[in-house]
Parts: sequence; C-alpha cells; structure tokens
Amino acid sequence: MTATDDKRVRNHERQPATRRLRIAVLIKTNSGGSWILPQVEAMRERGHDVTVVLPPGEGRLTKELRGRRFEVVECPFPLRPGPSMLAGLWRLRRLMRRLRPDVLQYHLIASAYVARLATVGLPIRRVHTVAGPLYLDSPLIRAAERLLWRLDDIIVCGCRNASDRYAELGCPSRRRAVATYGVDTSAFDPTGAGPETRAAARAELGIPPDAFLAVMVAYVYPPKRLVHAGRGIKGHDVLLEAWRMFRRRHPQAHLLLVGGGWTTAGAAHRAELVQRFQVADDPSITWLETVPDVRPCYQAADVSVSPSLSESHGAAVEAGAMAVPSIVSDAGGLPETVDERSGWTVPRDNAAALADALEAAYDEFEAGTLASRGTAARQRMVDMFDNRDTARQVADICETVATVAGRP
Repeated sequence: MTATDDKRVRNHERQPATRRLRIAVLIKTNSGGSWILPQVEAMRERGHDVTVVLPPGEGRLTKELRGRRFEVVECPFPLRPGPSMLAGLWRLRRLMRRLRPDVLQYHLIASAYVARLATVGLPIRRVHTVAGPLYLDSPLIRAAERLLWRLDDIIVCGCRNASDRYAELGCPSRRRAVATYGVDTSAFDPTGAGPETRAAARAELGIPPDAFLAVMVAYVYPPKRLVHAGRGIKGHDVLLEAWRMFRRRHPQAHLLLVGGGWTTAGAAHRAELVQRFQVADDPSITWLETVPDVRPCYQAADVSVSPSLSESHGAAVEAGAMAVPSIVSDAGGLPETVDERSGWTVPRDNAAALADALEAAYDEFEAGTLASRGTAARQRMVDMFDNRDTARQVADICETVATVAGRP
C-alpha cells in the first residue's frame, strides 16, 4: 500500500468501486446475528453481489435473508470439533474458489479462524468484523490473535474498546477501523408515545403504573471456560445481588428481566440463578424468557441496566434509542454508550456500586428529572449509533479494501 492508500483506509473515505464487487459474508450462526442485515443491505444498494455463508438449517437469520432475496449458501465447515474439520476447511476453500469473492467479510471469532485458514493464498481481501471483545479476555486467544490478525486486511471493530485492544496486540491504526453494529433508530423510536403508551405497556406486563421500573434485556449465556470462569458474562448475578440491596430501601420498585437461556446450557444457568436468588418468591422481579417485541418493555421502563462482565454495546443502544437512560458497567464498549447527561457507568462485577447507581436513578425518578436523561440518550444514539450510518461505513471499508488491494 502507498501512503495515500494507508490514509484512505485509516480515514474510511469512500473509494467508489470501479466495478460491481462480489462480497461473501461468513457468520457462524443462522439464528442470531441479525445485526448483519443493515450491512448486507447497504452493500447490495451499492450494486454489489452479496452471498451470505451460514451453517446448515432453517434458522431465523437464514429465513430473513432469503425473505430479502439474498443468496444464502450453506457453510461446509462443521460446527463442532472433530475429525471432519480438516475436510471441512478444504470444502470451504473450494466454496470460496467457486464464489470468487473480491472481499470476504466474517463475523465472530470462530468464523474468523475458519475464514483465515480456508483462504490462505487465495486472491481474496479479508475483512474481520468484531462483534464484541469477549474473546480477547482470554490470555490464550489474545496470544493467538497477536499473530493471526495479520491475516486480516482490515479489522472492523464494533466498539472503540476492541480497536484499542487490537492496538495493544500490535495492529496499526490503518488496519483497524471502528464501525458499531448500532441500532435502527427509526424502528426504536419513542416519538409520539405518551403517558397512555407507557400505561398500556405497564398494564400488559403487570407492572404498577407508578412504580420505579428497571429493565435488563439480555440472553442468559452459559459460563465460559476460557473467560470469566463460572460466571455468565451478562452479569445477571451482579444485578440480582444489587437488586437485593436496593429493594430493601425501596420495596415498591420493580425489576423486569427479559431473556431466556442461550442454548441448553444457558437455560440451565438461568434456572440456577432463579433458584439462587429466589426470583420466583420475589414479587418485585418479573423475568420473561421472551417477548414478541422488546420495545414495549422499554416504553414501560424508567432505566435500563447492562451490568456485563464483557460486552460491546449491548442493549444500551436499544434502550437509548427508546429514550431510556442506562446504567452500564465499565466493561468493553459499554461506557461508550452513555455520557454524564444520559446515564451512569459503574465498575463491573460490583453489586454495591450498581445498587448506588440504581439509587441515583431512583432519586431522579422521584424528582421528575430522570426523563431528561432519556432525551439525551436518544440524541446520543441518533448521532453516534444509527445502524444505517454504520452499515454505510462498512460498505465503504469493503470497497476501499478492494480498491487499495488493486482489484480491477
């Protein structure tokens, strides 16, 4: 790359493709990962051919992509470790040779390992898109990434924290961009909703109309062996412990948890939390495994809580878009979602500090000033986290990578 090319990648200036690009997108899930949708739509809007490579089966993501008329191809690499992995890598390499993408974009670290190995030596530009920095909490994976990031033409970090951590691994600024997955601020928009909407949402959820309501929206992920051993990364246990402290002072307050277990192991961890914190016997806690639409939960809420041990931006961006202020931990990219006007940041894994932040939110709720934080949170999401803007950033980066690489 020339110095001028380096500057273009670093500043993410759009370099219009001289021809229609073939872009392949690889992700290890066919159920989650809906955050790729704005990105692949932005690529297609620019006239590029987009193929999405997913695990076999009819997951929610597969169905959504096919409904939008994207080409979906089954990934031939096996989901589980075993003797077929080498053969799977070879089949994936053959698939890439058949698709002949100019750019291969991959999301999630497992996809990154597979994509890098399967395309070594192929004339493909590789764009590693980092959904969250959890895997970098593992010393083993950090050691591997210190070497393997060099196989990526560019790393698109979903938060500044991830970019900073790759900088610590020796990745230069021109090889790490920041483009958040963001939130659809047109779909998550409280404009026009008034007291009647809030009252109806609370009635549907069984929440008293005048109670202080904190909400946490997150799947319950099972504890990871390599990171935060024995702990669920979303911090449900931290919040439930903090709630015990807070509720002693405010018995009429209510906590709404939304999210079931992610996989069978996650469901088992959720059941263990319910038993450990005696959730079923606590009338101040409602825990819903799933809802058809999460927006009424935010319409009913006074404050959102994201107490994760590791996270990118999480539910704080949805809450903010719905004009709900957030209490977030200082893990990963969460502090990027709030400022002193729109929420609070507390040390991760600190139930006492979280209880104090709930107290601060409650004081503003009682004083009638908490809503102003919600207004500031909404504006922050519109200005910094609209996923249509960030989807265009990713499309810019894919085009620039192809151009800088000297593609025709």
